[in-house]
Amino acid sequence: MCQKMKPRALACLLAGIALVTPSLRAEKLTIAAAANLTYALAALDEAYQKANPGDELTTVIGSSGNLFAQITNGAPIDVFLSADTDYPQKLADAGNADAATLTPFATGRLALWTTRQDLDVTNIAAALANPKVKHIAIANPRTAPYGLAAKQTLAALNLEKVVSDKLVVGENITQTAQFVETGNADLGFIALSLLLAPNHKSKGAYSEVPPELYDPIDQGAVITKLGATNAAAKRYITFLKSRTAQDVLTRFGYGVPAFE
Repeated sequence: MCQKMKPRALACLLAGIALVTPSLRAEKLTIAAAANLTYALAALDEAYQKANPGDELTTVIGSSGNLFAQITNGAPIDVFLSADTDYPQKLADAGNADAATLTPFATGRLALWTTRQDLDVTNIAAALANPKVKHIAIANPRTAPYGLAAKQTLAALNLEKVVSDKLVVGENITQTAQFVETGNADLGFIALSLLLAPNHKSKGAYSEVPPELYDPIDQGAVITKLGATNAAAKRYITFLKSRTAQDVLTRFGYGVPAFE
């Protein structure tokens, strides 16, 4: 019927375009995220998918330094969510990311956690120096910003030498949390966001590390060189600035910037 009359043919064509356009706009999007975001990212991605049901998300989790190395070596990543702003900036400086898209989206918080009932972490310095404590877990300070924050905390408390033989180093912050959860470490410096996740909320006890003991953990997102032509990458960065995303991040214990 549509082929018999030009006006109706035009109407059919326009209707067809309207139906096809959403699928054409749908994109595959690969996000590399620092391990502290493991649980928050699931909630963020769920919210993003509700707003953009056609986009197909794939997530890669790891330490910021290792993810930085993978992207530098050409890994197929569209958006990088780092535990700091240094790694995204380094990518941009090397031409491997779009500097104009670098977006500080959250400020992380550090906590000292134990699953041992006989240990009191109310006084952080006293807990770390407790002779009952044989192993203290931290993330690798060279590749994980939360590990660097833990190292800065030990230095600020003048405890680096006291605990140097007790340190157990995780590849990333989730592995560090596993050391504590499984009892392979008595205490651990963990991202607060992990401890506010449903599967950790009721386990053990923690004290938040005073923020003046370590440099601010400002976390940054950036679109990589590969993702520069991916419309979904731009949508995701815009989403991170939304009230919806900020509410999710706040729920997981992050500080959030005030976007206009």
